[in-house]
Amino acid sequence: MRVAPADGIPEAGVRLRHFLDQGYHGTMGWMAETADRRGSPPALWPEVRSVLMLAMNYGPGTAPEDDPLAHLDDKSSGGISVYARHRDYHDVIKGRLKELASFLVSRAGGDVKVFVDTAPVMEKPLGEAAGLGWQGKHTNLVSRKLGSWFFLGSIFTTLELPPSGAERDHCGSCRACLDSCPTDAFPAPYQLDARRCISYLTIEHPGPIPGEFRKAIGNRIYGCDDCLAACPWNKFADAAREAKLVAREDLKSPRLPDLLTLDDAAFRKLFSGSPVKRIGRNRFLRNVLIAAGNSGDPGLLEPVRRHLADPDAVVRSTAVWAFRRLAPADLLKSEKDSAILAEENADVRAEWLAALS
Repeated sequence: MRVAPADGIPEAGVRLRHFLDQGYHGTMGWMAETADRRGSPPALWPEVRSVLMLAMNYGPGTAPEDDPLAHLDDKSSGGISVYARHRDYHDVIKGRLKELASFLVSRAGGDVKVFVDTAPVMEKPLGEAAGLGWQGKHTNLVSRKLGSWFFLGSIFTTLELPPSGAERDHCGSCRACLDSCPTDAFPAPYQLDARRCISYLTIEHPGPIPGEFRKAIGNRIYGCDDCLAACPWNKFADAAREAKLVAREDLKSPRLPDLLTLDDAAFRKLFSGSPVKRIGRNRFLRNVLIAAGNSGDPGLLEPVRRHLADPDAVVRSTAVWAFRRLAPADLLKSEKDSAILAEENADVRAEWLAALS
C-alpha cells in the first residue's frame, strides 16, 4: 500500500485525451464518455484529498511448469490470461478494500470511497504517483518487487495523508515487452493501440475479430500475457498467495475440443465466478473458433462444422473462417455451396465468399 495526493497525476488527463483522439480506445466508448472524470480524482469526487493505492499479487510463479505462455506450444489447447484463471479479482479485492477502508475511518475519521475497476479511475498513473511502481513501455504498471503480475485497487479519502512519493521509470533501454507483441499493438513506447491488442480483441471487442489479426492470435482465447511475461522485472516476482487467485488446473490449458461443445449453460457452469463469464458464451466461442482454425488439427473439423449453424451470426462467421482453414478443398466447396445460398447475414456470407479465394 502507498499513498498518492489526489492532485498527483496532472498529466494523466492530457495523455488520456491523446489516446482518445488517436482512436486507440476502439469500441470502448465509455472511456470517452467518462474522460473528464477519469483524468483527475477530484473531478470524480471533489472532496478527495488522498488516494490509497493497493497492489495484490497474482503471479504465476517462476518455476518452468508455471510458464504463463506454455499453452502457445500446444495448439489443441486454449490460453487464458493468468489473471482470469480463477476467481474474479473484483470480488476478491473489493471486500478487502472495504475492510481496510472501514478500519481507516474507525481510527482516523473522514469519508472514503472504494474502487476496483468500478469507476472512471486511472489506477496505473495513481499507482506510479503513489510509488507502487512505474508505467512501463507496455503501459502496464511494473514493480521492482512484484514484476508485472498484480492487481490494483484504490481507496479515496477526505483525509490529508502524507504521500509516499512517486516511483521513477526503471525500463531503461529495454524493449522486450514491445518486441513480444504478436500484433504490433504499440505504436511507440508507452503508447498502446487497443484496436490491435489481443486482450482488447478477445475481451472487449464485441463483433467479428478483423481477419488481419486472427492468425496472430494463435490459441489465445481470453486475453494475452505476452508483453507482461516478457518483462525482466518478473524475475523478482513471487507466486500468488491468495488461494482464490491461484490458477485452477482446468483453466491453465483447457482443451479446444471440450470448449467447442459449450452451450450457454455449460459455459456459465465452467466459468462460474470467473471474469471470463462476463464476455458471454458467444464471444468466447468466437475466440475458441479462431484458436481451432489456427490449430492445424483436422480432429477439430467436426466440432467446428457444428457451429456453421450456430444461432449467433458472429459465431457462424468465425466458424466459416475456422472451417476454411481446416477443411480439404472438396469438402469446403460442397459445404459452401449449400450454406451460402441460405445465409442471410452479410458477415457470414462474406466469410463464405472468402472461402473461394
